[in-house]
Amino acid sequence: MEQDELRRLESKCIQENPPACTAGCPIHVDARQMLQAIQNQDWQKALGALWQKQPFPGIISRICDHPCQEVCRRGEVGEAISISALEKYCVENHSYQAPKAKPIVYKNQRVAVIGGGLRGLTAALDLAKKGFQVTLFEAGDRLGGKLWTYSRQQLPRDVITEDLKLLNRPNVEVRLNAPITQQDLPPLQEEFPALYIALAAGSTPATDVLGEGYAVDTQTCATGRAGVFAGSYGGEPSPIQEVAEGRRAALSMDRYLQGASLTASREWEGESISNLFVNLEGIAPLAAVVRKDKDLGYSGEEALAEAGRCLNCQCLECVKACKYLESYGRYPKKYLREIYNNDAIVKGTRYANKMINSCSLCGLCAEVCPHDLNMGDVCLSSREGMVRNKRMPPSAHDFALRDMDFSNSGQFLLTRRQPGFSESRFVFFPGCQLSGSSPEHVENVYALLTARLPGGVGLMLRCCGAPAQWAGEEELFKGAMADLVKEWEGLGRPQVIAACSSCYSMFKETLPVVSLWEVLNDLEISLPATSTPYPLAVQDPCTTRHEESIHKAVRGLLTKLNCQVEELPFSRELTKCCGFGGLMSFANRTLAQEVTVARSQESPLDYLAYCAMCRDRFSAYGKRIVHILDLMFPRAEGEAATREDPGFSHRHENRARLKRKMLRETWQEGLGSEGRERAIELVISPEIRKSMEERLILPEDIEQVIQAAEQSGRKFINPENGHSLAHHRPSRVTYWVEYETQESGVYRVHNAYSHRMEVIEEVKS
Repeated sequence: MEQDELRRLESKCIQENPPACTAGCPIHVDARQMLQAIQNQDWQKALGALWQKQPFPGIISRICDHPCQEVCRRGEVGEAISISALEKYCVENHSYQAPKAKPIVYKNQRVAVIGGGLRGLTAALDLAKKGFQVTLFEAGDRLGGKLWTYSRQQLPRDVITEDLKLLNRPNVEVRLNAPITQQDLPPLQEEFPALYIALAAGSTPATDVLGEGYAVDTQTCATGRAGVFAGSYGGEPSPIQEVAEGRRAALSMDRYLQGASLTASREWEGESISNLFVNLEGIAPLAAVVRKDKDLGYSGEEALAEAGRCLNCQCLECVKACKYLESYGRYPKKYLREIYNNDAIVKGTRYANKMINSCSLCGLCAEVCPHDLNMGDVCLSSREGMVRNKRMPPSAHDFALRDMDFSNSGQFLLTRRQPGFSESRFVFFPGCQLSGSSPEHVENVYALLTARLPGGVGLMLRCCGAPAQWAGEEELFKGAMADLVKEWEGLGRPQVIAACSSCYSMFKETLPVVSLWEVLNDLEISLPATSTPYPLAVQDPCTTRHEESIHKAVRGLLTKLNCQVEELPFSRELTKCCGFGGLMSFANRTLAQEVTVARSQESPLDYLAYCAMCRDRFSAYGKRIVHILDLMFPRAEGEAATREDPGFSHRHENRARLKRKMLRETWQEGLGSEGRERAIELVISPEIRKSMEERLILPEDIEQVIQAAEQSGRKFINPENGHSLAHHRPSRVTYWVEYETQESGVYRVHNAYSHRMEVIEEVKS
């Protein structure tokens, strides 16, 4: 990922954008943080939110007109939060202990501020905090200007006096009874390299200093005279607008004296409209908390209740929808930076590898994101880069790629025309997962298609290459697709009928493909009259997210089957992954289990799947679920909704058995060397089989270890029980097996495990 691309993607994530209350405040007080702190009764943090932005919190919290309340999103579902009253409660009832500030490095540069109202006071304080030597000129005999005109009840005099003590600094000089006229300006400019005339634009005092017809830039407060800045607000601006202008002028003076641009990166100043997306759907309206004593303001209990109405405005739509994004405790903008840094590492530990490989690539994040940010695309691109640069951890996808290799080997690989046909108008592509999960359904569907579709229906058994693409193995995927296309061309380029939605998505851009469910829904076929006496919740595979025609076809079939259907909270284009997509279940098994279980708990109903892997994933974790083909071709034995996940070992066996059976019964062909039975027999208890399944160890892996050990004699013997312990590394994984010989060619397995280290034997002479 290049930096330009990083910036482009980061700009799509709006989570860090300010909420409406902060954006609507001219000085951007973080009202959201204050309200959350009040909820937690963290008064120091609540006051800290005020002190961080407000120059004089005691004064401003009592007289601010609070434009933040006008744009509060809670006002769209009930009444806006009483931010003003809560600020006042905080400053009146709790004392702020400011953290120890770093010592100020005082500058030699002198600046002047003319006018001791809120504009001038704010500018003087901000400049003093920056270390400038500040001289504040006030025409009257006290600072504060209009502050003293507020009623004592609204703004007590001791509050004004206390807040103005903030200007008691060694680098601040206050000159009272010092009116400045136009004649005074030239000598002041000679004495002060930068000065701010903190008076209302167009007012008589301002004209007395600057003369008639002066102009002020509203963004920077610059007047066109070198080093001279002035008020841009005319008339009667609100107190918070005066504060904002004083702050704007102070920043301009600082930049001017540094020789920096007065205009660069200032779009964040002043009031703005928030573009933070906040989902208000389903939020119940709430009225503001009514104060028992309107004269005294909120009590502590009332303040907590009122702050509790805050929506804590955030986007996080993708994090709320995606268990993967939620699990890492951050949000896309931060993930993007981590992935960028991970990709940039040449030497050292790449800590984000597991995070990148744990994404299901399902694309739900882009569907719920207001700006279509797809973290799946980012993760896939990063995986491809890791593979190209030989940085992909071999353990992440090794098993899935070996499973793909098995499906594209002689034990499952098969391409045939329909018996009796020299051409193929169609070819049925069931995919490796349906074939491994329910081979009898593949037989049933193929028989139905050949009986009802004209022009010949071929059969192609193999893997579409999805595991290679998901693993970032671009060349491996291209190779698999090239082999597949060659076989398809050999059949005469027929239309592909795909049972698997992942296969469908892999073929869309390359082959003429149609979903099996669309074909079956269009056929006039006899279906069982009644399948289930209760409603089923449909689990749409994530690879059908944008396939509306498939969604309709499946539901059309269910209607013909007299099934009642209920939609899951996230369905069709918003469907959630079952935990298998993107090879999540191999890269991060714990997270994949959480994803599967969370999805399975979104409805108490039995689920219906039309993806074999979805069906098996949910079944593996105890969810009652049927495959749509279970309803179309009911089994004679057992309840379909409780059929167990066959596991990886049986999937291999089912695929191999399906090929042998189809060759034998459909094409009356024998098997060559590829169909021979195993050379050895394994005795494996259910407990060991379960352990092997969890550790992704297949019976053929065990066979290879034992065969290698028995042929070479390289094994350890436990003298206490006579068990043998041997290892073998057929690929990037080393397998260890503890076993004993029961009779010739028969071995009982006692334990098996694997690791990604290579065992190197050093032979010393």
